Parts: sequence; structure tokens; C-alpha cells
Amino acid sequence: MKISEDPNEVLVAPNLGSCLGVSVYDPKRRLAGLIHCLLPLSKSDPQKAQQNPYMYVDTGMAAMLDQMVSRGADPKHLIISVGGGANINDENNVFEIGKKNLTVLKKFLWKNNLLLKAEHVGESVSRTVSLHVGSGKTLVKTQGQTIELS
Repeated sequence: MKISEDPNEVLVAPNLGSCLGVSVYDPKRRLAGLIHCLLPLSKSDPQKAQQNPYMYVDTGMAAMLDQMVSRGADPKHLIISVGGGANINDENNVFEIGKKNLTVLKKFLWKNNLLLKAEHVGESVSRTVSLHVGSGKTLVKTQGQTIELS
């Protein structure tokens, strides 16, 4: 997880399979945050979640948003996008980690009255999400293509 207000910085969450790369940007404050979440719920391993809350969608998103608000971000202005959530090495859909990650993210956003502006998720492809702090643009790179989310 990284938060920045340096307009020259690009935050990157590389090699996202079932993981999520969630970008959060406040255009008025020009404050950007990007988190790379591996698993949906911290209750699966509370001890590990205490050591690294950003590993989980539920605790990671809460911690990142708290930090952004403490640095002046206004939840009403946030632009949120997500990439990842693929079905990698799970041909029989036994685990569906990517799908669960996305479900937990959407529930978290709903409970906090936040909207998801854009997503590039699912399928069985790896992605890299980047957030350009100066412009607020979120880009997803996958299979040689670059897609602008916001």
C-alpha cells in the first residue's frame, strides 16, 4: 500500500492474478493511494492481519482510507478503480479467490457509501495496475494492452 501526493510519482501494483489492485484518488486534494490486496477477509488469519492489514481487502481498504482521510482526502470526492480478481490456476473454480476479493471490496465500498468508478477484473489473465498521481489516471496493463480506467 502506498499513498502519495507527489505529482511525478506513479504508484504500481504489478502481477495481479487473483489479487486486487485498488486505486483511490481525491482530485481536489490530489492525493492518491494504491493497495495490492491478496485475500478477501482478515478473519481467515487474524494474527497475520495484525502484522499486515493491507494483505486483506477488508482491513487493507479500511486502513488505507483512514490514512488518506487523515491526510486531507474527502470521501465524497474519491475516485475508486480496481483491476485484478482473475481466476488463476483454479480451472475448476474451487477457490474463486479473485471473485471473493471483488465481492468483499464491493461490500466494503457499499457499507462506506463509496462508489466504484471502473473495474477491469475476472477472466484468467494477469494485470498490472498503475495510478498516476499527477493526473489521477488509473491504467491497467494486460496481455500487451493498456486500458485507462479513470
